[in-house]
Amino acid sequence: MIDRDTIEQIMDAAKVEEVVSDFVALRKRGVNMIGLCPFHNEKTPSFTVSPAKNLWKCFGCGKGGSPLHFIMEHEQLSYADALRWLAKKYHIEIKERELSDEEKLAQSLRESMFVVNQYALQYFTDTLHNSEEGEAIGLNYFHHRGLRNETIRKFCLGYSPERRDSFATTATKAGYNAEIIAKTGVCYTTDDGRLVDRFWGRVIFPVHTLSGKVVAFGGRILQNDARAAKYVNSPESEIYHKSDHLYGLYFSKQAIMQHNNCILVEGYLDVISMHQAGIQNVVASSGTSLTKGQIRLIHRFTDNVTLLYDGDKAGIKASIRGIDMLLEEGMKINVVLLPEGEDPDSYAQSHSTEEVEEYIKNNKVDFIRFKTNLLLDEVGDDPIRKASLVGDIVKSIAVVPSDILRSEYIKKCSEMLKVSEQILVSGTAKIRQQRAEEMYKQQQGASDKQEEDTTASDNAVNELEKNLIEDFNNNPLYNKERAIIQFILRNGEKLLQVPEDKANGTPSFTESVISHLHYSFESDGIEFSNPLYNRIFKEATQYATDINFVAEKHFLAHPDGEISKLTAELCSDRYMLSKFFSENRSGEERNEMAILFEQTTRLSTAYKLSIIDELLKETMNKLKDPSIAGDGNQYLEVMQNFKFLKETQQALNNMLVQYGFGTVALNV
Repeated sequence: MIDRDTIEQIMDAAKVEEVVSDFVALRKRGVNMIGLCPFHNEKTPSFTVSPAKNLWKCFGCGKGGSPLHFIMEHEQLSYADALRWLAKKYHIEIKERELSDEEKLAQSLRESMFVVNQYALQYFTDTLHNSEEGEAIGLNYFHHRGLRNETIRKFCLGYSPERRDSFATTATKAGYNAEIIAKTGVCYTTDDGRLVDRFWGRVIFPVHTLSGKVVAFGGRILQNDARAAKYVNSPESEIYHKSDHLYGLYFSKQAIMQHNNCILVEGYLDVISMHQAGIQNVVASSGTSLTKGQIRLIHRFTDNVTLLYDGDKAGIKASIRGIDMLLEEGMKINVVLLPEGEDPDSYAQSHSTEEVEEYIKNNKVDFIRFKTNLLLDEVGDDPIRKASLVGDIVKSIAVVPSDILRSEYIKKCSEMLKVSEQILVSGTAKIRQQRAEEMYKQQQGASDKQEEDTTASDNAVNELEKNLIEDFNNNPLYNKERAIIQFILRNGEKLLQVPEDKANGTPSFTESVISHLHYSFESDGIEFSNPLYNRIFKEATQYATDINFVAEKHFLAHPDGEISKLTAELCSDRYMLSKFFSENRSGEERNEMAILFEQTTRLSTAYKLSIIDELLKETMNKLKDPSIAGDGNQYLEVMQNFKFLKETQQALNNMLVQYGFGTVALNV
């Protein structure tokens, strides 16, 4: 377990803009920063970071929280592991006890797989640098490809020995579970139950997540064997989906943001050699066709992509689909063709940084010019083929979401192909209309299917959990309890001033907001209906007289991840409390302590009135019950209770009026 002092130290050190900017390109907007949300697909930024509050919030998907919760959500880590992640980033030492065997078994499959991958990384790199076979074969290969030792270590390159069960044997002897090893894909199980290395006899290229965790491996064979694949990659798994990863992005993300441009190449060595040459804003799709998930990863850091191709026309034509996908995501695209016989790896190896940069700068063309020039040679003077070319380019322009950018592309296409601009505008509009109709039909079909799926899944939901969720969502006290907890988190430790009560001879005095609410609710025997809110309230009352207690800080750093996450959500919600405090009282000067008393009293009184309203409804139903109406004594008892509740309701309303609050809060 991580102690509270360490948690608070981590939370104090973690700056939301520093943590988030490792994964999202942020730009200033007033006192805040904005970017594209990493948790849902969007083209217009709705993801907001508040350095002043040290919180983030997406107004598109609704997610938000502290730096800790960002890491939990983005990296799919537990509360404790997210704390460790931040501690490592900010060089904070964590002292904690060794996990028991039972706790080790309880660790999630994902966490276990990452642990195995990290062990495999250490094994492969150690074999490369510290074994005769690794040095003679693997290291010699990398040196032959022109890589320096510092580059090899930077990208954590490795080597897997020729023996087919070398890693499997070493890992199982070290205590790693054979089933988990197989799930990572580093090894696989044969039909007769043996665990065999997937990458034996290959040099190793680790694939990292945005935060630097090893999620997969690629292995290149070094022997000329027509029967064996040149590259073998980790299979899809619980932690690895190749369509959502780009090779080198972990090493390139800062440079991409700095240059506001991402250079996209094809292979591992293309990325590594470009980095070694000093061009660091480079990533690779690792030999796979570009996917939407990969494009969205790039889009989080920049709108600009430069595609760097070698001179192979067949390969370039196969990549054209990727250009349309980039356009559809709102990216601005330039293309650079390298000299014939060169690829990014060889060109970077044989030229200086300045020469590579200069070549890219002088030879990049926008996608219209590139696509037109690529296909125009094949068209010649054939009008039918030219019409087909125009139609192909118009299809690409039609997917561009920006009206202004589409207009610019249409003008350029008109000039290059000597085609009327009006014809291109009309053709583009027609294609966009067809796409919109198709999308509408798909959405309608998906909606119908979703209804079926929802019905089926509802039947599978645990009945007790379902009833609890419905109970909380439909509970009329829910919003008021939530507002009170939010008020405590923001103001709980502050002092309020209770005014003098001349009727009872009570002088004015001060106490904390928490103390005031505690006394108010305890005297009436009130507890929150929401268990989580009740836990927070009870814990807060334990610190009511602690002068060092700060509610928001305390609960943000709470060991219970559920409480910590709720705190972050409530502290970033600007609207909840405004519903209660919308009434302005002008012409009267009041200090902060007096205002806090009014706000606290309004909240607690409105909450009590809601409780009374619910009790009155229950009592009215009892009075309508024939079995009670026919029993004189029982009916009299219920009537007396009803009278008491009505009197209490009136007294609470009088209290609101007495302090000039009105009854606005009752409708919240």
